[in-house]
Amino acid sequence: MTIKPARTRFAPSPTGHLHLGGARTALYAYLLAKKTGGQFILRIEDTDIKRTVPGSEQEIMDGLRWLGLQYDEGPDIGGKFGPYRQTDRRELYQAHAKALVDSGHAYPCFCTAERLDKVRQEQMKRKENTHYDGTCRALAPDEAAKRIANGEPYTIRFKVPHDGATVAHDRLRGDITTENKQLNDQVILKTDGLPTYHLAAMVDDHEMQVTHVIRGSEWLGTFPLHVNIVRAFGWEEPVWAHLSIFLKPSGKGKMSKRDAPDAMKDGYSVFIKDMQDLGFTPEGVLNWCALMGWGVAEDDVMTLDQMADRFTIDSLTPSPAAVNFQRLDHFNATHIRLFTTEDLAARIKPYFTREGLNVDDGVLLKIVPLIRERLTTLDDCLSFGSFFFKENVTPNPEDLIAKGLDAKQSAQIAQRAYEILAAQPDISHERCEPPLRAYVEESGLNANQVFGILRVATTGQKVSPPLFESMEIVGREKCLARIKAAIDILEKM
Repeated sequence: MTIKPARTRFAPSPTGHLHLGGARTALYAYLLAKKTGGQFILRIEDTDIKRTVPGSEQEIMDGLRWLGLQYDEGPDIGGKFGPYRQTDRRELYQAHAKALVDSGHAYPCFCTAERLDKVRQEQMKRKENTHYDGTCRALAPDEAAKRIANGEPYTIRFKVPHDGATVAHDRLRGDITTENKQLNDQVILKTDGLPTYHLAAMVDDHEMQVTHVIRGSEWLGTFPLHVNIVRAFGWEEPVWAHLSIFLKPSGKGKMSKRDAPDAMKDGYSVFIKDMQDLGFTPEGVLNWCALMGWGVAEDDVMTLDQMADRFTIDSLTPSPAAVNFQRLDHFNATHIRLFTTEDLAARIKPYFTREGLNVDDGVLLKIVPLIRERLTTLDDCLSFGSFFFKENVTPNPEDLIAKGLDAKQSAQIAQRAYEILAAQPDISHERCEPPLRAYVEESGLNANQVFGILRVATTGQKVSPPLFESMEIVGREKCLARIKAAIDILEKM
């Protein structure tokens, strides 16, 4: 059976940072397009001018590219269905709004904001659901045309049916039936001539030949309205899929952008740019968020290409998914283990250079195998690898004192270790480990005491990659100088 290529879109508003929910929506749309040999489109829905945040559009594009979700058409690369910013398509929406008025599916509304607010207040006093009361719906077309000609400001509202019910089919949830008397005549064109989402998205999806609309569950409330708009034009409906909601890590309540500060306290975020800055990898982030709403095993480790091979829209689930940041750690660490030495070296190098360290690429390639298994995020490289690129280290004096010993005894151990190492022609772990272990046996000390002092002296920290391999990379002269400095510290305590 031949699968028809899907045209999917990610259509964010440039009103803030690209967040986890948006990234997952974009990912599923991307996967469906790639699985079917179709196209993935980026469309910027920027008609809410007041809420537009400068730089947000660029952040969205940068975020998608960082994640590896390369779109086939978009505002910065063009395409035959452009333009891809809604503010550049104003005349198109106005023409479609007029067509709906002419066909009797919409009407001009001259109600002022003050009148609408008064109506809402009265409805709330009567404990009714707030809704437009239909005042202008009953206006004769001739009267409406006269008022428009006189320059009276107006919006255009869609005329929802009052009788019967609207049945809208969601691919994840099946048929959703809504009594039409519950629907409201929503504004589809504002007084400034710009459309609302309800008109613009429907027009754009049709004009851009979008076959599958994958979007957040927040649009379920207006799903019947959108279906009615599409049907009023007589267009073929796309496949609709409203994704599951994200729950807070506790499982109680919906996760939202407002939860970002709390997440950041623990070293996490719901914003893609933050995740990048925190040292998470695009592979780890995608693998993690893909499985929150996709009915495959939650431990499945997949690359983007492997996801595209396995993806089907029917494997998505509407069940809410709790955001588990520990799972993000798991997937991120797992993907770090899968990177080649060269790839991982290139990814962690910027973290060292940002700290002002002079990174030797040859040394970097040597330390990657030593620290790889210890990394959960890329910036963990600083904790385990900074000492390789420093001229000197500054250990905590107390850390140089071995357990069960005092400063004088620890200084004597450090001095003997220095003498053993200084007698060696090089500091390779094959050459240095045997005589140091022999010293441990002869002295009656335990390895943790001797090697613990050496570790702190040569790396400046109590936890490090394997000691002898690390010392070999640091080099003979640096190691001897660091041990000598540690002896001086201990003798002065």
